[in-house]
Amino acid sequence: MKVIHFKGAETYEPDEGWKRVSLCNEKSISVEYFTKPPGHSSPMHQHPHEQVMIVLKGRMKVVTPEGEEELEEGDAVYIPPEEPHRVENVLGEPSIGIDIFCPGRPFDFWKKRG
Repeated sequence: MKVIHFKGAETYEPDEGWKRVSLCNEKSISVEYFTKPPGHSSPMHQHPHEQVMIVLKGRMKVVTPEGEEELEEGDAVYIPPEEPHRVENVLGEPSIGIDIFCPGRPFDFWKKRG
């Protein structure tokens, strides 16, 4: 068993106010808690990892080449490997979510993208 305490977990901010917290960073799976500031959108991107995003608080929009879907608290989305996508906080206040990646994605993914 490996316990990760939220208060002591590794964190970084890819953009101002976009805080990410590593809750699990293993080769087979990674889990990241994140806070998106008001109106923030990640750039369109893709990765070789399967992704499940769960909205814990607020409202977020997921955009892919096939369309877009707005998610509310408790909603989840599955994003297959290599599918281009971006995630936007559509509110004027922070939204919070969980990202799960299989296999695990390096925690500093956004830093390495430059």
